[in-house]
Amino acid sequence: MTSPTRLLPAELLGEFERYLRLERGRSEHTIRAYLTDLRHLESHLLAGALERWSDVGLADLRTWLAGIDAGGGARSTVSRRAASARAFFGWAARTQRLAMDPAVRLVSPKRHHTLPGVLRQSEAGHLLDVAAVAADDAAPTHLRDRAMLELLYASGIRVGELCGLDIDDLDRGARVVRVTGKGDKQRVVPYGVPAAEAIDHWLTRGRPSVVTAQSPPALFLGARGGRIDPRTVRRVLTALLEHVPDAPHLGPHGLRHSAATHLLEGGADLRTVQELLGHASLSTTQIYTHVSVERLRSSFAKAHPRA
Repeated sequence: MTSPTRLLPAELLGEFERYLRLERGRSEHTIRAYLTDLRHLESHLLAGALERWSDVGLADLRTWLAGIDAGGGARSTVSRRAASARAFFGWAARTQRLAMDPAVRLVSPKRHHTLPGVLRQSEAGHLLDVAAVAADDAAPTHLRDRAMLELLYASGIRVGELCGLDIDDLDRGARVVRVTGKGDKQRVVPYGVPAAEAIDHWLTRGRPSVVTAQSPPALFLGARGGRIDPRTVRRVLTALLEHVPDAPHLGPHGLRHSAATHLLEGGADLRTVQELLGHASLSTTQIYTHVSVERLRSSFAKAHPRA
């Protein structure tokens, strides 16, 4: 008798996928990650000769996670896969596809909160100066690049949120932008004069040169008129950072980290930064206080004669 190649029926995963998308409002990226994790679990269970997915027990799930950890998997990976299993089996139990939820006592390993890489304020200023100089030639993509980086740093929004912006999301008079974040939650984020100037130049001088009849109403467009892609934003940032001496290598999310850190260093309170960044939990925002403290400690160690 040959063992089955599938333990989790496609129809079952399809129903779970619809639940994640329609009822939980999860992003496409999160949905793909959950389904990939469940297929990984399925392979583990098949290797253990389990015949029915409804027979999965807590011990099976713990063994699966232990194997990932023993194989060198990052704690973040183990935590995410544990979350995927809890979401799936919890849904299956609530919808009476299972009599009991085997993952209800499945515990994720504690994640190490590593300090994010950030730019110093002088480095962020230098980066934006480089982008402004490049935009002096009035090339549409250079005008766009400057506007994107100015807005990312001014607002601290995620790169996916930036790429999802439409022109109508801007209130140019009030200098605020309506952002759709995780779980389709919307928030309004202010931006400053330099970002407003860069955006105006892009909209009046750059965007009209690349827009086509098929272009979406996106705020930022690629060279062929389509909505800008996060990978393009990353390439732009990487290229411009090469002109900033001693700056750390970071992506668009690092610019978000930098904005949050500089807000706190400038005296903004934690709750305000949480609201601006769209964090669901204040504990997520608190990591930026650690960045500021580490910088303070480093400066103290270098400058104080009795450090």
